[in-house]
Amino acid sequence: MTIQYGVALRNNLCAQFEATLGTGPSLCFYTGIQPVDCAASASGVLLGTITLPSDWLTSASNGVVSMNGVWSTSMSAAGSIGHYRFYDSTGTTCSEQGSVTATGGGGDMTVDSISVVIGQTVTATTFSKTAPGA
Repeated sequence: MTIQYGVALRNNLCAQFEATLGTGPSLCFYTGIQPVDCAASASGVLLGTITLPSDWLTSASNGVVSMNGVWSTSMSAAGSIGHYRFYDSTGTTCSEQGSVTATGGGGDMTVDSISVVIGQTVTATTFSKTAPGA
């Protein structure tokens, strides 16, 4: 049998994600494939960093949260975005990493452009989290 969770628990799991990273966490874009896990050192070239707003995820609904507000930044290096990492508000602890593709590409996060130059503004277009146990 498959484990299932009630909506209230799924919503609380989603809310914990934002609470754990805190207000003003960092979203960093890197070239290449993501490291083996969040405990590993960052890999690739850091292309840009977004300091997210204090309320950066929507309220959970049916165990799903998505990006709240506009997530964009000016790139500090040139290259192709391959993955992202979320760091807590201290900037030291990586809590999640995943793939990045252009809008419509099916990555864990999508952005308006993955091929970037210095000074180019990049905007995240989709990001959501679904709690397990639906």
